[in-house]
Amino acid sequence: MAAQAQVKKKKAAKKDKKILVIVESPAKAKTIEKYLGPDYSVKASMGHLIDLPKSRTAIDVDNDFEPEYITVRGRAKVLKELQGDAKKSDKVLLASDNDREGEAIAWHLQNAIHAKSEQVPIQRISFNEITPQAIKDAVASPRSIDDAKVNAQKARRVLDRLVGYNLSPLLWKKVKNGLSAGRVQSVALRLICEREKEVESFIPDEYWTLEADFKVGRSVYTAQLVSWRSNKPELKNEAAVQDIIDKIKNAECFVSEVRETDKSVRPKPPFTTSQLQQTAANRLGFTSRKTMQVAQQLYEGVNIGNARVGIITYMRTDSVRISRTALDEVREWLGKNYPNDFPEKAIEYSVGKKAQDAHEAIRPTYTSYTPDSIKEYLSKDQLRLYTLIWERFVSSQMNNAKTRTVSVDIKVVSGEDEGIFRVAGTKVIEKGFYKVLKLLTSKEDKGNPYPLLKQGDKVNVEKFYPEQHFTQGPPRYTDATIVRILEEKGIGRPSTYAPIISVLLDRYYVTRSNKQLVPTILGKMINDILVEYFPHYIDAGFTAAMETKLDEVEESHVRWPDMIREFWTPFKARVDEVGKTVESFKGSLDEPTDYTCEKCGKPLVKKLGRFGFFLACSGFPDCRNAKSIPLAKCPKCGGDVVARKNKGRGKEFYGCTNYPNCDFLSHFKPINQNCPKCGHFMVEKYDKKNGAHKACINPSCDYLHSVEEDSGE
Repeated sequence: MAAQAQVKKKKAAKKDKKILVIVESPAKAKTIEKYLGPDYSVKASMGHLIDLPKSRTAIDVDNDFEPEYITVRGRAKVLKELQGDAKKSDKVLLASDNDREGEAIAWHLQNAIHAKSEQVPIQRISFNEITPQAIKDAVASPRSIDDAKVNAQKARRVLDRLVGYNLSPLLWKKVKNGLSAGRVQSVALRLICEREKEVESFIPDEYWTLEADFKVGRSVYTAQLVSWRSNKPELKNEAAVQDIIDKIKNAECFVSEVRETDKSVRPKPPFTTSQLQQTAANRLGFTSRKTMQVAQQLYEGVNIGNARVGIITYMRTDSVRISRTALDEVREWLGKNYPNDFPEKAIEYSVGKKAQDAHEAIRPTYTSYTPDSIKEYLSKDQLRLYTLIWERFVSSQMNNAKTRTVSVDIKVVSGEDEGIFRVAGTKVIEKGFYKVLKLLTSKEDKGNPYPLLKQGDKVNVEKFYPEQHFTQGPPRYTDATIVRILEEKGIGRPSTYAPIISVLLDRYYVTRSNKQLVPTILGKMINDILVEYFPHYIDAGFTAAMETKLDEVEESHVRWPDMIREFWTPFKARVDEVGKTVESFKGSLDEPTDYTCEKCGKPLVKKLGRFGFFLACSGFPDCRNAKSIPLAKCPKCGGDVVARKNKGRGKEFYGCTNYPNCDFLSHFKPINQNCPKCGHFMVEKYDKKNGAHKACINPSCDYLHSVEEDSGE
């Protein structure tokens, strides 16, 4: 009887065994578990469980750069639970993301599980979308772990560790404790700092434009002067514009030419990661980090009625390729909803030369899930981002749109003087792919009315509109434009664009101002040092070449230790040389001031901290008094204007130290310069008309920093 009971117990235990699926996030686990049924158990690793220690370099440079991995602090419990679950399972399927990081996570898990339960069979599954069919197909086609992909991740991790853990201590020793440098983000910082120098050195030039109202019958058209005396008009000042107005205000005016131009507008390909980040920044005002966070939610799964489903494909990709199944589905949907607006054959977009093409483009998993049909299940941000993705994908498989532009030239003749004013209108004559665009539509797509004029029509000039402008300097980088330049230069990969920006912001090397990325004093200082002593290693071309070598490791064309060795030998020699020959800057950044500590009477010293310069007592550590540096004199009471922050949103503004007795406040940062017109302090402003420029804080003063004043100083 006892023997029979034992057999029954063993059979019951065997029956209870399940297949363990390990994914990265709980949200993904929740979605996948609904698809696989009772024979599967789905658990989350919560990302990396095993990695390099933070406290030391942990790379054996004398033994083929072998990394020393440990269980990540605070993650031992999760790892132990997964090892225990694996031991009780028939089989383990590792389902982390299908990229280098995901492959490395799977490799570490496999090693950790086999260390405790050597006999448990472990396989790898991967998928591009989290839908019932995609998951079932993945489970039906398991594979081994891709060692080449693991090696590429290992090489990148080792490379970043060797750079960061050698440059950072050098900065501590020579400049200031707590500073850090990284392989890729230092290049991005260099790009931002170089652009900032261009912005700061730019001096705007004044120029004018001239528009006029022309009346024919009851209709009035506003046209712009495009030609004067057969040349492009050069209107450098108000006098030049007024001279033309005086000559033509009573002139004979007639329509000299009417041109009609048709244009075919092609739809854009579906999104890659960088294009999604750029479009979300421009259209929705999302940061790169926010775009990826919301996209991750859409990918991992949302509840649509009673079903939980991932509604977009994997969001880290550099390819515009679309699967045949997805193309068939979208064409079937278009056939039902827009039967006359899609071509006979599916449109294929060429994949860029630099693209790894490991994943499809970002697209909706089901075309039938239109934004309107599922909006009640999504948050506001989820719906807006999903709408961009859905519209871009569906429109990419539709016919071209066609526009017609009618351009009218109005000739103004006064004696020997002759000018041309031009007015144009554009209309969409065949909507094509524009029919599905709502959130992605633009003013250009909507068009504007044609001028209803014909050649020979006589018109009367009614009113002139002279307008002053200033040339705009190069714009600072935004999330969208820095991502674009990183992609163009081959720096980083789809998974790293958002983290690069985040690291620079978190370290306070860069701040955001009007959605622009502005280097801090600390960021500029770090960049200057790295550019002076390590120009080769933080060069965009060099960094792009390293990315290409990592791709070659993944393609098994290069052994990763050989690639690291080629980099390490000259790099380490340069670090050692700088460490020995360059004098320490420590203390040299401290500047004596005329300010006195109100607590102990000792002089205050200007110091550089993590968040910029501040005033600290020279009696430290006996006296720990510290305060903000005065940026300007208050125009109301003569007190000091300093930088302040709101408690809630943490937004910086500039106010008087005599608050609440003085309520002076400015949202514009004072600069170390007084207005030559009225003596008030100057501030840095930004608007769409003038871009970034310097102006007087005094609202009754119209001084604007220009080339004439600058050259006269």
